[in-house]
Formats: sequence, C-alpha cells, structure tokens
Amino acid sequence: MNPPVAGASAYARYPSLQGRHVFISGGSSGIGAELVRAFAEQGCRVSFCGTREGGGDALRTELLQSGLAEPWYGAVDVRDIPAYQALLARCMADQGPVDVLVNNAGRDDRHALEDVTPAYWDDRLALNLKHYFFAIQSVVPGMAARGGGSIINMGSVSWMRGRPLLAGYTTAKAGILGLTRTLARELGPRQIRVNAVVPGAIVTERQNSLHRDAAADQQFLDAQCLKIRLEPGHVARPTLFLAADDANGMTGQHVLVDAGIAQQSVIT
Repeated sequence: MNPPVAGASAYARYPSLQGRHVFISGGSSGIGAELVRAFAEQGCRVSFCGTREGGGDALRTELLQSGLAEPWYGAVDVRDIPAYQALLARCMADQGPVDVLVNNAGRDDRHALEDVTPAYWDDRLALNLKHYFFAIQSVVPGMAARGGGSIINMGSVSWMRGRPLLAGYTTAKAGILGLTRTLARELGPRQIRVNAVVPGAIVTERQNSLHRDAAADQQFLDAQCLKIRLEPGHVARPTLFLAADDANGMTGQHVLVDAGIAQQSVIT
C-alpha cells in the first residue's frame, strides 16, 4: 500500500474544532508552524507566539494568501514567565478564552555533561518544561468557564531512548509526562483534558541545518519500525485529533508519533 497523498484534503476534518480558539507556543517554525497551519485549515481561530517581533509575519501572510483567517501573533521569551503570562492575557483579551492550548515551544540543543553549569541546567528546564505549567495556569480559568477544553503538551521520545548529550532536554521532556498525568487528574472535574503528543525524529528546517545528512537519515530509518522520515504533518494530525471532541474520552495519555523508534535500541 502506498502512503497517503500529502495535503490537508487527504486527511480528516473535525467539525468540533470550527471556530475554537487555539493557542500554540513556538508556532513560527518547524512543528509549531505546521500546527498553526493545520488548526487554521480546520477553521479555528489560531493564536501563536515566537521569539521575534515580526517572526510570525511570513506564516500569517501565507495563511491569508491561502484564503484562511489571519492568526494572532505575539513575540515573547517563554522563559520570562511574567512576560509570557502577560502576553497570554493580552491574547485572551483580544481573541477570547483559549479552547485548545498546545504547549510546543522548546529547543533540543546538545550539551555534554561536563559543560553544564547550574545556570544552563535551569535554562534548559525553563525553555522546555517550566512555561508549559504557567501557560496552563493562565488559560484554565477561561477554559473552565466555557465548560472545558483541551491541553496538549509536546513531548519527545528522546528521554525514552536515553539519547546522549541531551540530559537537560530529556529531563524536561520526561517531566512533561508527569505534568500531563497530574494535571489530567486535577483538571478533569473541570472538563479539561490534558494529553501529550510525543514525537520521534522529525525533519524540520532546524534539523536540516544542524544535524541531518544521509548517514543520520539511514540511522533513523534502521532504528524505526516504519521506514519513512517523519515530517511535522505527522505530528500535527494526531494533535488535531486530541484537540477535537472526537477524543473527548481521552486524558492523561501520551501518544507516540515516532515510527516505532522507541521500540528499538539506542543509536548514537
């Protein structure tokens, strides 16, 4: 069987997402940008943030030229929690309460054990975990007032595989599973679902520029059950499902989108 034809028309539409307000952190590039596109194509009101003023302009223009609604964009360093919560407050004042929160922003910078300082360690957790919690804290009151919502935390199989040179990153990503399960229990009575999507090795612009070559491709293909390189769309589609009412019986789950690599031996 051939793989599905690429493009939004080849995949499911979720009527329950129409008109819902979705906020995506780190939405200017990579997986985040594909999430912005995917939710916009579902008829959502999309808001997203990035690190640079004007950093969302190209994506906003792309969506407008495709006949889709222009997303709301704000620039912020998600490590600055007061600034990030202030941005979320401005977004909700402009666009209304958030129905779907996708915690996506993060960076998988390599770092050897010997080179890590206490400040760098704290920065890795701030960049890859801490802001998830405080974004959730910001949007929950509005979600609950509207009768519920969906929170999706972006994880990584890197911690399951024990990937070297990533201790700060993998520690944060492992923490995301604990955060997801705890808040699923805590927020369930308010009809707020909390799940995690856990990507494997995803081909993005950043990975192409920093880590990708033919040998790396082959290593990943050898380690995966499915012999394909995963792209951001592979992550976006399960995220849509978890956001939609089709998944309204699911919470506290982590959904691996890794082509089966977590089942295989570690590659270095």
